Amino acid sequence: MSKKIIEHARPSESFWVRNRKSGGYLLKKTIGNKAYKFIRFLLLFGLCFMIVQPLLSKISVSFMTELDLYDSTIISIPRHLTVENYTTAALPALLNYGKSLTNTLVISLCVSLLQVASATLVGYGFARFNFPLKKFWFFAVILTVVIPPQTISTALHLTFSHFNPLGIVGMFNGGEEISLLSSKFYISLFGLTHVPLPYFLMSATCMGLKNGLYIYMIRQFFAGVPQSLEEAAYVDGCSTFKTFWKVILPDAVPILVSCFLFAFVWQWTDTFYTKMFIRDTSLPMLSMKLSGIAEALSKYLESIRGTGNVATMGHKQQFVSTGTLMVIAPLLLLYLFAQKGFVESISSTGLK
Repeated sequence: MSKKIIEHARPSESFWVRNRKSGGYLLKKTIGNKAYKFIRFLLLFGLCFMIVQPLLSKISVSFMTELDLYDSTIISIPRHLTVENYTTAALPALLNYGKSLTNTLVISLCVSLLQVASATLVGYGFARFNFPLKKFWFFAVILTVVIPPQTISTALHLTFSHFNPLGIVGMFNGGEEISLLSSKFYISLFGLTHVPLPYFLMSATCMGLKNGLYIYMIRQFFAGVPQSLEEAAYVDGCSTFKTFWKVILPDAVPILVSCFLFAFVWQWTDTFYTKMFIRDTSLPMLSMKLSGIAEALSKYLESIRGTGNVATMGHKQQFVSTGTLMVIAPLLLLYLFAQKGFVESISSTGLK
């Protein structure tokens, strides 16, 4: 009854008049709404602070001099603003930023495109076609998501370190090394653990990093697309592949963008497969350079200042923060350009 009184109350009446007519219901409702909004604000503010505060702290530390690190009066704002940390971290002795950025960009881009292409075909097949042992193979896909890659690291290393499918390799030249692209890149036909080729092979065969997750996401998206679209295309004379290419794929751009971003970011920051497959110093990667920047800083300072002048713990952490910002900066730029498609994918997938 009190709700009906509120709904039919005249707008010109004061709050307390309407509250009295509702028997106090309006006041309780207003207090409940205000309390809910306040609690929601506190939760969102706390979550945002937990996410942003470490990043702001790293930004602050990266612009400090070494003296500012040990000044107890400095908390967040540097007293001596400097960009020397960034120029030093970019040196070949530390991050080797120019070459590492190029290598990481090329490999991450190629791997991401291969993963999205292969996952799209497999996901569409699971969503639309029936074939023998379909449930079993989809269960195998789920296993690749659940089981961590560390459990098959030994098998992967042995497979690519003695790469000889069907015994064909070595039949023509006895396993001699072949120069590829330049004198710095040698691929032994019996070992593929010093080049990014294993990355590409695994990604193209849906066994790359998190590939099972992309198959699942794309399969769920295609399963929600009405089959009437394909049936109409078949009636118009389109083949299966042409229907997929011309009708279904254009509508799947948002989910493909999301999978590409996930694949690119995970490949960009990956150290597991990088340590396993790319151990050649002529092919530096940002993730590997960042993981060893503290030790590299000590060696660099010792080489320019003399023996015994190693970096302190605080100085090492400062360069770790600086290097982390330099590594994630391209990812932030990528997200700024692709956020529209990413958000659209999340919203459309949630509706389906």
